[in-house]
Amino acid sequence: MKIDRKEIFTIPNCMSYFRLLLIPFFCITYIKADSIKDYFTAAVIVVISAITDFLDGKIARRFHMITELGKFIDPVADKLTHGAIAICLMLRYHFMKYLVLVMALKEGFMVIMGLINLRHGKKLDGAKMHGKICTTSLFLVLSIFVLVPELPETATNLMIFMEIIIMLITWALYIPVFYRMRQEVQ
Repeated sequence: MKIDRKEIFTIPNCMSYFRLLLIPFFCITYIKADSIKDYFTAAVIVVISAITDFLDGKIARRFHMITELGKFIDPVADKLTHGAIAICLMLRYHFMKYLVLVMALKEGFMVIMGLINLRHGKKLDGAKMHGKICTTSLFLVLSIFVLVPELPETATNLMIFMEIIIMLITWALYIPVFYRMRQEVQ
């Protein structure tokens, strides 16, 4: 991927860089949290990240600032943000480790299949609707856990289990997409 220097500092790309910079601030704030105010601060960081994620795509499309770098950095910022939040939440919610495992396997699959197809001249052109639904539901669940740290264990385990199901369904729906892409190349 050849990157034009003008693409590096577009507003949407800068918003993605900002989201990446928020990750350590969230982690430190959440891990050191010992009051409702601290958890609220961590939740505000998550909300700011989500708003910039929403806006960067809108701005890129509206003002014709879609770049190859942006197509790469935006989902990377999403995955790193979600992964960091989920890993931090593992400190508080025991069952979260299973969601982190499924996330890692699904995203590993997506990266490997994307690289294989890219090597053969094909690329997935943006997220599919089921991928967007999965990302949105994951964000909502993670945000609830950050914002409401005293949820009953039964409720948290149920939400984690449901998110795992959503993620597995999404993963399964991507398999034929990658298979068709592979068939088009051959």
